[in-house]
Amino acid sequence: MSSNPVAETVSSLLPRAKEELAALVAFKSVADFDQFPRSESVGAANWIASALRAEGFQDVDLLDTPDGTQSVYGYLPGPEGARTVLLYAHYDVQPPLDEAGWDTPPFELTERDGRWYGRGAADCKGGVLMHLLALRALKANGGVPVHVKVIAEGSEEQGTGGLERYAEAHPELLAADTIVIGDAGNFRVGLPTVTSTLRGMTLLRVRVDTLQGNLHSGQFGGAAPDALAALIRVLDSLRAEDGSTTVDGLAADSTWEGLAYDEEQFRRDARVLDGVELIGSGSVADRIWARPAVTVLGIDCPPVVGATPSVQAGARALVSLRVPPGVDAAEATKLLQAHLEARTPWGARVAVEQIGQGQPFRADTTSPAYQAMADAMAVAYPGEEMQYAGQGGSIPLCNTLAALYPRAEILLIGLSEPEAQIHAVNESVSPQELERLSVAEALFLRNYAAS
Repeated sequence: MSSNPVAETVSSLLPRAKEELAALVAFKSVADFDQFPRSESVGAANWIASALRAEGFQDVDLLDTPDGTQSVYGYLPGPEGARTVLLYAHYDVQPPLDEAGWDTPPFELTERDGRWYGRGAADCKGGVLMHLLALRALKANGGVPVHVKVIAEGSEEQGTGGLERYAEAHPELLAADTIVIGDAGNFRVGLPTVTSTLRGMTLLRVRVDTLQGNLHSGQFGGAAPDALAALIRVLDSLRAEDGSTTVDGLAADSTWEGLAYDEEQFRRDARVLDGVELIGSGSVADRIWARPAVTVLGIDCPPVVGATPSVQAGARALVSLRVPPGVDAAEATKLLQAHLEARTPWGARVAVEQIGQGQPFRADTTSPAYQAMADAMAVAYPGEEMQYAGQGGSIPLCNTLAALYPRAEILLIGLSEPEAQIHAVNESVSPQELERLSVAEALFLRNYAAS
């Protein structure tokens, strides 16, 4: 790769990219303004807008989306008659979780053992830098051969759909011949991968109430219906004995035909403790890419420290359901809600509220853009061929863009390989992956323009 002028340019720009990523990671841009100040997200958005203007982008704007957040837009004109490519990333991040669990401060980019650690380093502020590096490398080597639109979303992690609704109301804004979503990742470090499917998701809040108020567990326990026990029982009904997801009426037997995921490799990637079994049936790829998966994200109940001997009058939980391609997320939401209501025991009162939803996605991998990316990745990753993988996560915007622009080709690449530990403590990015994927994206744009 070193003999390629584009690769040489990206390599020379990597130290600057590290400084810029450090500046961007420093913003605590969690789009939950009950937890983190809105000013942190505004600061990150303004940083990206300034970076786009410095690269010659026109029409740079902070779009006020319906969910109360901002997405950053910019347009870089290319040669007359050229195709248009939309480059996507998001600058909002997951909360840091247990800050004490981080080996280094979550919002301070720190180099350790050849990786750069920090919240959002891979998911997805690193994606913003990937796009910038690719464009800078092209500008230094003959120019950018396509029209480029960049959109950096401000609330992807919240699933609140602000950018989707904005795009639907302004359909001309993001129109493009090809869309590169920089929010996926390689199957493993060094193996170039495009993500061809995404699971959708639905997010429900369920509340169970049984009493007018808490009661003394000695005086009333044994006959008084315990809301927390009722909630635990209904949540347990969402899994079979082997841990498979079981939502009444929702099929869970699809299979994955692409790249295989070795079970021992998955155990290492997922950091499963020795002796603990994996859950579900079928291949690992079936389970994480082709089938639904329910997760209890949180339960409101008394903490152990300070708990009193009481029968609980009410309890609630946040439940996520990942939905595979071929299943309508709205229909899955109805089935999950009906399951929760039907399985709540003892006549307890149950209320289910939908918090978020996104449809699954399947790409057309036979399109010319995929060949252009395969050729680019073969140069950026010498000796490797581009692989197709699924991703268990959700990027709801993909389906919105596919519906708005049915002729557009959509490719998903990115920095979130297993070692990145996105959404967990000690998230990190591989600078080698940032370098190689930036080269791949630059060469893709060149190949695509020429195809």
